[in-house]
This record gives sequence, structure tokens and C-alpha cells, in this order.
Amino acid sequence: EVPILISEDTVISQPAKILNFLRKQKYNADYELSAKQGADTLAYIALLEEKLLPALLHTFWVEAENYCSVTKPWFASRFPFPLSLYLPGRMSREALNRILLTRGGPPLYSLTEVEAQIYRDAKECLNLLSKRLGTSQFFFGNTPSTLDAFVFGFLAPLYKVCFPRVQLQEHLKQLSNLCRFCDDILSFYFRLGVSGHSPAGQDSVDANLQKLTQLVNKESNLIEKMDDNLRKSPQHPPRKLTTLKLAAGGEGSSPPSRLSP
Repeated sequence: EVPILISEDTVISQPAKILNFLRKQKYNADYELSAKQGADTLAYIALLEEKLLPALLHTFWVEAENYCSVTKPWFASRFPFPLSLYLPGRMSREALNRILLTRGGPPLYSLTEVEAQIYRDAKECLNLLSKRLGTSQFFFGNTPSTLDAFVFGFLAPLYKVCFPRVQLQEHLKQLSNLCRFCDDILSFYFRLGVSGHSPAGQDSVDANLQKLTQLVNKESNLIEKMDDNLRKSPQHPPRKLTTLKLAAGGEGSSPPSRLSP
């Protein structure tokens, strides 16, 4: 499941587990929030998972055109054969089962009724988020928090992926402050440099180049030191090579068959 955090030999998936892991490592984006803001964070995260997540699952995994033209090829390209033929279909069925399990009870008996309701709830959720954000850069002022990370994780794929069916995407794009919120985070935390690397990726490239340069310099110094040692070692005068002469043969003798110094 995505998102996934890889830290050395530890692999953590799911947002809540990732946040708990980071807090144990003394990274806490909510350190300066008040108790009320902390409670609001939990409430809005529950709202996202209850109201917006079903519509996102339907948009990506159940809507036939979106699934066949975008989601299935996208995910299949990341799986090795033959899993690429099987896993996307299984994930689609799991998404549909989750929607029906959580939202398919009375009075919503048909899939069409369920679809209509989950999209109404999702649009209402987006409207509440837009009203809560207002003109602020982030949900609790000028510093991002856990809530900003959750909201961005839900909105950014919906905002940026090009779908054939864009019912929920069109509604999101009408909420300019939420679009600006996604654009700001993408440009500040995920921007690409001229070389096509993000800042973090460029730092990694620069570090590798630095290590390679240090290694080359170290080997060059070692070669120079070996040359110096050879030049300073005792030198013996060159020895004269022995000259080989052909042995003279008498008249009527056979051609020379041996060499003598």
C-alpha cells in the first residue's frame, strides 16, 4: 500500500503508521499546535477518510473509463509479469467491495445510488476544506502540519491526474484556494531543477559525484606516492647485455647450428 516510507532497513506503509514512526524519531509537524487544533486535525482526517476517500476510490478504481485508460496501465507498469495482469484487477475489486461495505447499506441499495451519494459527500467535504483553508497558506497558518500532509495526499492525485471522467476533478478545480494549496506544496516541496532532479535528488547526485571525485583524487595521490618511492629507491647501474655471435664453421661444414657468446 502507498504511501511507503523507507528508512534504512525499515519499511512503513499507511499514513498513520508513518506519522507515528516520525514522531518516535522526534519529527512532529504538530508540535506548536494547540489542543483545539490537534482535535481539529483528528476530526478533519476522519472526515477525509469517511467522505472523500470512497469517491477517490471510485474515481481511480471503479469508474470504467478512468480505470482502463489511466489507473490500470499506471499500476501495471510498476508490477512485474505476471502480477501486472492480476493485481490491478484485484485492487479494483477490493476498492468496490470497500465502497459497498461502508456505504452500500439501506436506503442505498443499488450501485447507482451509492455512486451518487459518495460524490455528493465528497463535494461537500471539498467545500468544507475550502472554507476551512480560506485565504491562509496552510490550514493552521504559515507552517504545514499533519492535516496539510493528509489533505495534500488526497487532493494532489485528483487534481493532477488526467482522467477521461472528471466529475469530482471539475468540482475541485472550481475551488481556487485548494488548487493554489496543491500548487504551492508541489512547487515548494516537489519542484524539479533544470537537470530534472528534485532538490533532494540533486543533493544525492552531488554527494555521489563528490565521493567519486574524492576516490579519484585519492587514487591519483597514491599513484604519485608510488612514483616518488620508485624514484627515491636505490638504483643499480644498467647491466650490459651479452652479445650473441654465430660460431664460425670450416669449409664444407654444415650450416651453423649453434650460438656461442
